[in-house]
Amino acid sequence: MLFSIGVGAIIGIAIGVLVLILVIALVSWGIKTYNRIIRLRNNVEESFSTMDVYLKKRWDLIPNLVETVKGYANHENKTLEAVISARNMAVGAKNAQEKISAENALTGTLKSLFAVSESYPNLKADAQFLRLQNQLNELENEIAQSRKYYNAKVKAFNTMLEIFPSSIIAGFMKQEKKPFFEISDEAHRENVKISF
Repeated sequence: MLFSIGVGAIIGIAIGVLVLILVIALVSWGIKTYNRIIRLRNNVEESFSTMDVYLKKRWDLIPNLVETVKGYANHENKTLEAVISARNMAVGAKNAQEKISAENALTGTLKSLFAVSESYPNLKADAQFLRLQNQLNELENEIAQSRKYYNAKVKAFNTMLEIFPSSIIAGFMKQEKKPFFEISDEAHRENVKISF
């Protein structure tokens, strides 16, 4: 009888230890998952901020570019106004989704601006215009690289939110998927048609 009580107690203690180990493992996993989601979210926000720096440089460059084109193409006011309007919308965007839409529109109007410049040989040869165009091309490359980086961070974050079992912790944290920075309008994917 004494032996059976001892075995029962040992089994009880073993079960208690196993339950305690399981609880500690679950709590550790939950903390680790929570911290990983926070790190991924912060990476997304940091990468968007980095891209925002390049976008601001582009916004600052556009008025100079428009003024240069204005000197040569006075009757192209509609195109110039569209570029400035799209720039102002991009500058005034309040959240990531608005900024993505506004930047896509701005990219389209810039293509139109360069299409207009093709009609003016003197403008295409102007040193200031060429310098501004080169600066814009460099910025566009930097923006493209930062978009890739941002989209990679968004992919990692969104994947963490969707995969099981981390989706449980993400649900408790009320985390939502972040938007990718992609071209949403099919018309912006097409090459600009230039006709003389």
